[in-house]
Amino acid sequence: MRLRPIGHHDIDELQALAQETGVGFTSLPNSREFLAAKIDNAVAAFEGRVPEQERLYFFVLEDEQSGELAGCCAIEAEVGRETPFYHYRVGKLAHSSVQLDLHRTIDTLFLSSDHTGDAEVASLFLRPAYRRDRNGTLLSKARWLFMAEFRDCFPAKVLAEMRGVFSPDGVSPFWESLGSHFFPMEFKQADQLTGLGQKSFIGELMPKYPIYTPFLPQAARECIGQVHEHTRPALEMLKKEGLRWEGYIDIFDGGPTVEAYIDDVLAIRHSSCVTVEVSGDSLAQPERPGWMAATTGMSDFRCSWIGRGPGEDGVITLTIAEAERLGVTSGDALRVLEA
Repeated sequence: MRLRPIGHHDIDELQALAQETGVGFTSLPNSREFLAAKIDNAVAAFEGRVPEQERLYFFVLEDEQSGELAGCCAIEAEVGRETPFYHYRVGKLAHSSVQLDLHRTIDTLFLSSDHTGDAEVASLFLRPAYRRDRNGTLLSKARWLFMAEFRDCFPAKVLAEMRGVFSPDGVSPFWESLGSHFFPMEFKQADQLTGLGQKSFIGELMPKYPIYTPFLPQAARECIGQVHEHTRPALEMLKKEGLRWEGYIDIFDGGPTVEAYIDDVLAIRHSSCVTVEVSGDSLAQPERPGWMAATTGMSDFRCSWIGRGPGEDGVITLTIAEAERLGVTSGDALRVLEA
């Protein structure tokens, strides 16, 4: 398995992935025209043909044996520049009465665009058949190696939106109790419009004043800051890297947004640059790979598991197969991470 930038020839496989993601996966709508435009934008980003703050870096995880795409992930260099990037901020309002000697604290939701200008890791999806052999870890952590290598292309902070709670038949209790009263459409339609980048209706139709959560049904309140069952592994990986919930949720499904300063992300802090040495000898391969390696070029970026870490001299020995998978030769540089 190896991760690489998406290419124009991946359109059919990407649409197949989009059809499998399910309800609430906003960033990958099942629209061939939109997906083709996303690929165009990503190719231009990797080739440096668009300003850094407007770049979308979109990656795919490829099964070298079958040629099938096992999954995808992406990095938005900066969000909210062209269209507002909305969240609900979970807050509190305190009320007191001296006469009655009462004090009440009420949870609230306030429409905000506080994350304007932050980077976003997004679009993480792994096909069920490939949810094994640490493929999910490779897909998730490879983005940090890319950001570490091209740190100057990104701002100070990074965030990730997590898919919220849905019933088995695809119903969002949070949406049914809140969003549906302001948008005359089904969740799927609102979600698709957002995925297609048509977000102006959110600011036009959503309430501008705080929403008191006690007015919401219990089922909706229980969704605030909670994730879809299929999203829990991705959330746990992000939490281990140091991203945390600071009280922001998705305005449609109530899922949490986690965030961190980029320089504090563990995988970025602990990655290092080494020099490659390719060996024609047979090298021992562990049952469970513990090291990831990523190349240092942008347009030809590659990332995969390797069988061993670097020596004290900063040299890492690769098998011929590992070197071919990454597209490197002796003397080239790699960024590596023990994972």
